[in-house]
Amino acid sequence: MGKIPADYLPPKEFWPEHIVPDEFKHLVAGPVNIAEEFLDKWVKEGRGNEAAILFGDQKITFDQLMKTANKVANVLKSLGVEPQDRVGLRLTNTPDAVAINFGVQKLGAIPVPVSPLWAKEEIEFTLNNAEFAAFFVSAPLMGPVEAGKHDFQVPTKIIVVGGKADEVKAKGEFDYAEEMAKAADTFENVKLSPDDIGVILYTSGTTGQPKGCVHFVKEVIIESHLVNKYVWKLKPGEVLGGSAPVSFAAGYGTFCMVPFAAGASISLLPKFTPDDMMGIIAKHKVNVVTGLPTAYRKLLEMPNFGDYDISSVRMYTSGGDALTGKTLAMWQAKTGKPIWEGLGGTEMVHLVTSNTMSEVPVPDSIGKALPGFEIKVVKEDGSEAGPGEVGSMLVKGPTGTVYWKPLVQDQKLLKTQKKGIKDGYNMMGDAVLMDKDGFIFFQAREDDMIKSSGFRLAPSEIEDAIIRHPKVRDNAVVGIPDEILGQKVVAMVELEPGHTPSLELAKEIINSTTDLLAKYKLPREVCFLDAIPRTPTGKMIKKEMRKSYPTYKNTFKLL
Repeated sequence: MGKIPADYLPPKEFWPEHIVPDEFKHLVAGPVNIAEEFLDKWVKEGRGNEAAILFGDQKITFDQLMKTANKVANVLKSLGVEPQDRVGLRLTNTPDAVAINFGVQKLGAIPVPVSPLWAKEEIEFTLNNAEFAAFFVSAPLMGPVEAGKHDFQVPTKIIVVGGKADEVKAKGEFDYAEEMAKAADTFENVKLSPDDIGVILYTSGTTGQPKGCVHFVKEVIIESHLVNKYVWKLKPGEVLGGSAPVSFAAGYGTFCMVPFAAGASISLLPKFTPDDMMGIIAKHKVNVVTGLPTAYRKLLEMPNFGDYDISSVRMYTSGGDALTGKTLAMWQAKTGKPIWEGLGGTEMVHLVTSNTMSEVPVPDSIGKALPGFEIKVVKEDGSEAGPGEVGSMLVKGPTGTVYWKPLVQDQKLLKTQKKGIKDGYNMMGDAVLMDKDGFIFFQAREDDMIKSSGFRLAPSEIEDAIIRHPKVRDNAVVGIPDEILGQKVVAMVELEPGHTPSLELAKEIINSTTDLLAKYKLPREVCFLDAIPRTPTGKMIKKEMRKSYPTYKNTFKLL
């Protein structure tokens, strides 16, 4: 078995405290294989002919998926890949992507999702940082990989999925179909210790190079069962659907972890468009839908929304960015069902809070801590915040932040590791407030909090007030340096179609918030943008807005 060098992980005194909930201890009491727990188990229980994956007109059974995964494991073994070696996955949303992940896990190797949205530099960094022994890449996503090959510093076997065999081999790469045709469909799974590494998830890289977040076998198994039990509540025979990429941290948990722990099926969408999403929900009779707030907003805009039969859906969930009470109310009015919001993170594998901890969603809340997690809110002076007071969110539970290779780049990540753990708690980097009932309300990323005239302001409160105006399609509130105020509050506003930026409209929008916001919270300027900059996963890019602020033309001063 491949051994992870000691300096590839932080010293244990800088690790968060991992708490294994009693109800899940039996799952990680001894050596275990993740693929066996998530896939083979259902075949052994006699459910091999049931659907594991629905993809267009295809139905891939648990037995078919297991045999394909066995072939993948044999291919990797024949290429010299060993347990605990890292294997990159840059794959489009297809059944093969899920089978490849399970094949990696069967061998006891470590899957490392590589976002299909990343450019050459991010791919190069991740491959070299993780030291990929093998790298599965879908042919349509090979462009940046080919462009970066000369900068790969480790011998990596690239396996191209869906390419033309002659062209692939001419470049010194391996053709997936050809290798799979030679492989046996049986494999003896490699058991791992619960404390071995189960997956490495890299952050999106929006604040610098992606950071590798190590998650152990016990975290993957426990988090998957925990999220299913308390959030999605999937049962065998039910179908989970969504639009996230499988080889992206959030999509990986959504499609390769949680539903398979439940023995449920997944509906894979190759690429999101509103019509494709609605069509697949209807076609596959999806029971639980998960998506970003931006996806729900795009669906709400569909003039033909009512043409689709989505009566099979019993639950909608969301995360990744603020849903807003406005979107929740509009969705509930249109479908008769709420959207259940939660908060998670790459550093924590998946969800740590959910509104499903309540009988009905609490508007604008990300819910309560999931059972097994402890959350506290701490003020700047280190004291615990009282109900309604804004502070830093600290989390402790069965998952935690352990950074990969913390000693490289002048020990940059070791410093981040030390700073990010406090008394065994993970510091999430989120400013939140918690009410007396334990419901948590996201305020901002701590770097996005605004300090103006001595006040510490939460952008989310101001954004929630602005979005209620019927002419506002989207908005973001940022702090811009100011000699007198420290920072001035500036509202970036994207208008609904058919409206023109003007000083009068800026005043109208801000005046509509005066019953909701104290005067010192009101934006002093409004910048009208064609579109609020967001990442492909829907998160606002406030750093870009602050940087570009001097160049915005439709800016109107109010105060």
